[in-house]
Amino acid sequence: QIQLVESGGGLVQVGGSLRLSCVASGSSFRINVMGWYRLAPGKQRELAATITSGGSTWYADPVKGRFTISRDNAKNTVYLQMNDLKPEDTAVYYCNADVTSSGYRSIDNWGQGTQVTVSS
Repeated sequence: QIQLVESGGGLVQVGGSLRLSCVASGSSFRINVMGWYRLAPGKQRELAATITSGGSTWYADPVKGRFTISRDNAKNTVYLQMNDLKPEDTAVYYCNADVTSSGYRSIDNWGQGTQVTVSS
C-alpha cells in the first residue's frame, strides 16, 4: 500500500500560476503511471494529465498548452505546473498512482486532494 500526499494548491488570480506536488511513500513499490485528476463543483471528475515511468505525457484538451506534468522518479514525486490559470480550472486536484507492489498492480491509489481556486 502506498500513500500519496499533495501540496501546492491555493488561491490565484486569472492568468496566474501554481505548481502542485504529489509525493508517494510506502514500501517495495514501483510507480507505473501517475496522474492528476480534478473535481469541480457540479461536475464529474476529470483526468487532467498523466505521465508514465518513461516520461510520456498526456493532457486533456482544456489544459493542453497551459499545464505541464513532470516527475522525479528518485523522489517518487509528480508535479503539475499550471500556468495561465482560468476560473474554470477551479477544482480540487487529486493525485493518482498506478503502482506495482509485490507483483500486484493497483490503480486505486489517491491523495487527499488539494484545492485550487482561480479568481477573476
